[in-house]
Amino acid sequence: MNKILYRVFAAILIICGTVAVTTACKEANAQKEEPVASVQSTELIRTSQSWDGVELPDYFQGRPELVAVKYVFPAGQKLGWHHHPVMNYGILIQGELTIIGQDGKEKTVHEGEPVVEMVNTIHHGENRGTKPVILYMFYLSQKNLPLAVQHPEIPLE
Repeated sequence: MNKILYRVFAAILIICGTVAVTTACKEANAQKEEPVASVQSTELIRTSQSWDGVELPDYFQGRPELVAVKYVFPAGQKLGWHHHPVMNYGILIQGELTIIGQDGKEKTVHEGEPVVEMVNTIHHGENRGTKPVILYMFYLSQKNLPLAVQHPEIPLE
């Protein structure tokens, strides 16, 4: 009787194991049949000019310092007049930012758009929208160089 029970038990284990392996294989094959997601890339901008059409300066001589900054500008906020002694560009993640050159030329950057800032040209920015602007900027700088130089002597209108 013990031998019969032993054989029945062994048969049950073999059947259960086979069913488990078959099920696992079917699930694995089902996963293989699904399309595999791949990395996608979309070039947002490639330029050698700032947003106002002026050619960017040559690279610095020496070791670069790369800087990434996240800016958040509340609705209605105006930035003071300033200039950038270093090249920089960014992606506007949220809102709309209007950049105004000292010559009166304007550019409004919208959500999802890239922007290449002016270099050594005085300008300022305004959030004329109703929600905060979130902007990621990337600077090609060198150690001890400021990212921006403020011009408080120029009044905002």
